[in-house]
Amino acid sequence: MSRAPPLSRLLPFPVVDAAWDLALVPALAGAVALPLLPPVGVALVALAVGILWFHRDPEREPPDIEGTVVSPADGTVSAVREEGSRLRVGVFMNVTDVHVNRAPIAGEVREVRHRPGANRPAFDKESDRNEQVAIDFGEYELLVIAGWFARRIHPSVEAGDRVERGDRVGHVSFGSRADVVLPADVTREELLVTEGDSVRAGETIVAERSTASQESDAPEASAAEA
Repeated sequence: MSRAPPLSRLLPFPVVDAAWDLALVPALAGAVALPLLPPVGVALVALAVGILWFHRDPEREPPDIEGTVVSPADGTVSAVREEGSRLRVGVFMNVTDVHVNRAPIAGEVREVRHRPGANRPAFDKESDRNEQVAIDFGEYELLVIAGWFARRIHPSVEAGDRVERGDRVGHVSFGSRADVVLPADVTREELLVTEGDSVRAGETIVAERSTASQESDAPEASAAEA
């Protein structure tokens, strides 16, 4: 259930619920400071609005194409590499990007793991050692990696939850990276993005799984439903 206050109806864009908690202190301080120190009050109110804007949560329309894998985040593809027998695609989220993360493929969450770590810049090669949250879907994994300034990763799913492609699975505050370790059947030939490409969470197709791969997954899905 949404915890957004009535004031949210005045905003021209929707935001995640947690944004109101973060914006509350500068907003109240700004309201107190406005009649006494107008420049300081205006700056604090502007900071509160900026926090809300950063945490905007626009609706997205996932492509209605069977077998597609969509981007887990808004931003720029920062890495495409092999990780064991799988491909890993990383998306760097700049401070101007929407920071709501979405499921690349439909599935059931098996586990959500938090791993403490460093706080290197999210675009740095060493950022794999940063604090991160891993959302394990069995056939694939979504890793949300904190940047040097991001210290708040907020998964919105837990073990046992079922999500559809493009559904929200969480958000992260103030710059970060989201990587998807693709299913083992996805090959480089099926990738549709390269490093440097701009992508949108839940909408940009990063890979198209072959018909054979989808059919091989069908018995497993049927058994799980049974």
